[in-house]
This record gives sequence, C-alpha cells and structure tokens, in this order.
Amino acid sequence: MLEKIFGGANKGAKSDSNSGTNRATGEELPVAKFTAEVEAEFDRYDRIFRASRGYAFLDWDLNSGKIYWKGGLLSYLGYDEHGIPKEASAEEFICFMHPDDVDAFIENIRQLVIDENHAGNIICRGVKVDGSIVWIELRLDAIRGEDGLVTHLSGLMSDISPLKAAEEALKDSEARHTRILQGANDGMWEWSVNDKVVPVSDESQHWSLNAGNFILSQRCWEMLGFEPDDAIVSGGLVAWRKLIHPDDGERYDETLIEHAALLEPFDIEYRVRAKDGSWRWIRSRAQAHAGATEGSSTLTGTNMDITELKRVENYVNKTKEEAVAANQSKSDFLSSMSHELRTPLNAILGFAQIFELDLTINSEQRSNIQEILSAGSHLVELVGDVLDLAKIEEGQLSLSLGPVFPLRVLNECIILLKSQYEKCNLLLEIEWNGLESQMILADSIRLKQVLLNLMGNAGKYNKVAGHVRVECSLVDSTSMRICVADTGLGIAAKLQSQLFQSFNRLGAEHSSIEGTGVGLVITKQLVEQMGGSIGFSSRENEGSQFWVEFPLTENTGVTASHQSHQSLKNTNTEIPPLTITSKKKILYVEDNLSNQNLMQKFISRYPLLGLTVSGMAVQGLFLARSSMPDLIILDVNLTDVSGYELLEILKSDVETENIPVIALSANVLSHDIEKGEKAGFDRYLTKPLNLSQLVTTFNELLSEE
Repeated sequence: MLEKIFGGANKGAKSDSNSGTNRATGEELPVAKFTAEVEAEFDRYDRIFRASRGYAFLDWDLNSGKIYWKGGLLSYLGYDEHGIPKEASAEEFICFMHPDDVDAFIENIRQLVIDENHAGNIICRGVKVDGSIVWIELRLDAIRGEDGLVTHLSGLMSDISPLKAAEEALKDSEARHTRILQGANDGMWEWSVNDKVVPVSDESQHWSLNAGNFILSQRCWEMLGFEPDDAIVSGGLVAWRKLIHPDDGERYDETLIEHAALLEPFDIEYRVRAKDGSWRWIRSRAQAHAGATEGSSTLTGTNMDITELKRVENYVNKTKEEAVAANQSKSDFLSSMSHELRTPLNAILGFAQIFELDLTINSEQRSNIQEILSAGSHLVELVGDVLDLAKIEEGQLSLSLGPVFPLRVLNECIILLKSQYEKCNLLLEIEWNGLESQMILADSIRLKQVLLNLMGNAGKYNKVAGHVRVECSLVDSTSMRICVADTGLGIAAKLQSQLFQSFNRLGAEHSSIEGTGVGLVITKQLVEQMGGSIGFSSRENEGSQFWVEFPLTENTGVTASHQSHQSLKNTNTEIPPLTITSKKKILYVEDNLSNQNLMQKFISRYPLLGLTVSGMAVQGLFLARSSMPDLIILDVNLTDVSGYELLEILKSDVETENIPVIALSANVLSHDIEKGEKAGFDRYLTKPLNLSQLVTTFNELLSEE
C-alpha cells in the first residue's frame, strides 16, 4: 500500500529489516527511524486528503479488484471514515454512483484499460448519504506493467457540481436567447475584424475584408428567399453588400466602417434585393467590442425584416399627408369664405356706424341703426364660428377667463334670439333656481357664443309653437349647469355618435333648416378649453337637451345688472377724436367700390384729412410716388397686384420707404395677421372695419410729435 501512495518510495530499499534509506539524503537509517519518518509523511498526506473537501484520491488495483480511496470529498458526501471502507471492491464503489450512470462508467473504464490513447476523464453523478445528487469528475491514469497490461487506475475524484450548475445555466441562457431570436424571427451575424476596414473601388468587390471573418446566419438569407445550397450564401459580407440597394449602399458602408472603429452606433435601415428580385427592408443593429490587438474588433448584430412595417409606415405617412392636404384645403376654403362674407359686411356695418354718428337722426332711426349693427354683428359672429373652427384646430384660439354672470350673458342671448323665437311662435322659459347672482369662471365672449349656439339650435330644430327651457342649477358645491331643452325633432340614436363631427349635419342638410354643421363642434371645443364640460340627451321626435357645466367662482361684488357688457364684435364703441392739428394726405388702394365709398364718407367728416382713392395697385403706386401721402391704406387682396407685392415695392423705394402703410383685409386668421406683421405693415386692420380702431390708428401713425 505504501508503494501505491508514495509512488515506489520503497523501490531499491535494502532487504535488511533493521535499516532503511532516507529518500531525501540517501542516508542509510535504522528501521525504527525509517518507520517513524514514513508514518510522519503518511500522516501529512492523510491530513491533506482530509482537508481537501471537494476532492478524493483513488487507486484501483486491477489485480486484486480493490479500490483504495481517501479524501475530504468522502465526508462532504456524508460518508465518514466509519461508514465507508478505505478499501472497497468495484461493486461497493459503484454503489455510491447514480444507477443511470453505471453502464457509462463501466464502458469508460473498459476503454481506458484496452486503449492506451483513451482519455481518463469520466463525469458521472454521485449519491450523497441524504440522497441528493452531486456531479463527480474522475481523472484516471492507467498504469501498465512491462507486459503492457494495466495494473492500476490511479487519479483524482472531484466535485464539479458548481461547474455543472453554471454549465446548465449557460445552456438555459443560450436556449432562452435562441427561443427569443426564433420568436423575433431575426437573423444574426458576427464580424471579427483584424485590421482596418475600407471599401474598395473595384465594382466586383465592395469590401476589402483583410483578415476579417464574417458569418451570417441562415435566417439572414432566408429573409431574402435564399436556400442553404444557393451559391451566394457562402459569399459572406461581399455577397451581402452586392445585394444592397444602390441608394443605400454608401450610407451602409459609412455606418459600418465608423462602427467597426468604435466611433458611431450601428442601427441602420436599408433595402436588399431578394432572390425573387423584390426589395426587402432590413433593420440591422450591432454592437462592436474592441479586440486584443490594436485596430481589431468584433461586431455582433441582428438583421430584422421590416418590409411589412415599412409598408404600413408608408401608408400611414401617405394618409397623413392626404389628411394634411385635406385640412389645408378646408382651411383655405374657410379663409376664402370668410373673406367673401366680410367684404360686404364691411360696407354694411361701416355705413351703419357712420349713420349712428349723425346727430340729426331721431330716436326711431337710431333704434333701427342699432338693429342693423346688432344683426350685422351677429352675422360677423356666425362667420367667426367657421374661422374659430380653423383657429381651434391650429391651436391659435385665445381665451380670457374670469368671473362671469350667466344671467347677464343669457339676457343678451335672449335679446338676440327674440325675433327668431317670435317668428316660430316658440315659448321660452328661464328657470334660475335662485342663482341670479352666482358667477362662473369662463370667457364672457365665448360663453355667449356657446349659449347662442345651443339656444339657437333649440329654436331652429324645434317644432312650430314648441317650447325652449333654459335652467340653471348647481351640480355640486363647485360647478353650475346650464341646460337648454327643446321639444323639437330630436336626434336619432344611430346618429348621436356623429353629433360632434365637423360639417356633419346629421341629415339636416336635406332640409330647409340653414346651418354649417360646425356650431356644436366649436361649442364643445370652446367649453372644454374654458375648463368646462358638455353633454346631451335626445329622443327622436320628442326633443333634446344640451347642458354645459362650468366651475363656480366668487362674486367680485359686481351685480349682474351692472356687469360690463362686451359683444363678440363691439361696433358701438365711442369713436375717439382725431388729434392731428395739420392737414394730412391719405392714399387708399381698394378695388371694392362699396368699401371705397365707405372710406370716403367717413374721411369726409375730418377736414384735416385729404383722401385719394385708387382701385388698382399700379395706379396706387404711381400716386404714392407722385403725391407722397402721409399715410397709405392697402387692401391685401387686390386684383392686379397683391397688397404684399405693392408693400414690398413701396418699402424698396427710397422715396416711399418711410411712409406708414396700413393693411385692411378680410383675411382674419392668425396666420394671416402674422404674415402681415412680418411683411412690414405698420398696422393690420380687419374687415368689417371698426371706425373707432381706425381713428386710433390715424392718431398713432399721423402723430406730429
């Protein structure tokens, strides 16, 4: 046994039983002393074996069939020195092995014995005393005698359970990643670059790969319809590069080179020619890692087929472009309609304002003029409804929120709707529920617009001799509800979901009832932008009720009857006096005869103002250069040359560049006003013209200070 442990330490020892040899010095020793040294060395190895928790040393004597094993691994498995023999038979040894691994173990031992080149590494499972399993690795060497036959199998047993656990975790991770990639249906590629990568000019080869190694998974080629046995599949990066669309190739080259040099991220979309000749969109992403040597790197990436995604994206973009174009056409139409309506309204309201200034008219005439101004103002408001829709969609609508008396606003609406209700013999009922002095947070002008639309619709879509009921009530301690109910036609249940769609009149366009189909859309937007909410209920042939809710606010001490009133277009503002003290010349370029007459009629009231009118831009330019007026008023939409072009000519001429120019236009959208201001107009006034605003502008631009 000592021979097995010490590897032939007793070989060559003297046969004298009373002596021995010190192996370190060769000194002849007495038997007692030699025995003591052997025992000490034996104890030393024994301690080492015991301390080796994860290891055991094994020596298998094939002649006797005995296996000698020793080490800390035995205690780790739960077998102490008393529970396992130091010398065991092969059958006893195998009992500590997992039954499923016995056959493979025996076959490995057989091969090790008969084949000198067979590796003596055996991995199997061992069973601990508690029944749990550990993985054991045996590394055995076959010791052969002079006749070539194996006499001993000696080596090391070790616990490799942590290693096997890590191996299994790695396999699980790889399997999981494989499943993810298979689920994502992506291809993989890797490029090991050992030198600088540059594109070459030779058309037959797009890349100088140098010592690089490029691998494309089969899935990459499958995306293009290629089979594994197609010749192109073995072509690597050069073959793949030749398939890239000419318009995308240079961008692909630059991105790949920069990424290989660890400069830029690699995430690119490009087109590749498929086997059937079609173009497939590929999104390729990669991550580069610097190599061990300078200039080397490894790129690992994926290819994703995004052809269908691109098709949907193109469809969405096309649809979006069509929607933008349609919306622009609608805005252009609204702007044009506004212009065409505001131009005649300018004359109607302008002359009405002039008549109101006449001190010789009697009270009845003044009352009639007020009716004209009120109705004209309401008509402007209706035109404004259409433009408000465009403003809301552009996000350009401005609001001025503050405490408002619903009582005051409702009374104004009742006055404006009186003739409409009387014509249809409608009965109007108002129920305040004691809330006459309650204030809400809103924009007074826009609140009036909301209530006029709801009450107007209640009358317009009602039955002859029907009823309209307006009721104010508290929803809770924080908000007020204003409900407008009618006994009219009602709305069919199948159409109610379309109620707040622009230009959708729910079939009323085939009736004699006038309307644009935008009123409720604007109403809803206005209410919500003021922080309120809107709702409705309706039953066909029985009637409808619409309600709006707004947050309450504290009463500021102003009574409802004395709250300042502001109409949607306040044409009754007192005209201020003209403050100039010397004569001034004004040139007015306008191609509409009614508007020319209006300006002439108004200017004639001021002796210090001299007015020259021109109906054509060319003539106006001549008059501006020849008479050198103190102020020029331009209509933006002239027939021969636009007001913007005329303004540019005037400002580029040293003779006329300092003459202030006022734009007077029926184009009132926010972008129209911004365009006028950017073009260089000193003021941008809109039609219908507010004469008070015009005089104020004269005072500012003709100031003699």
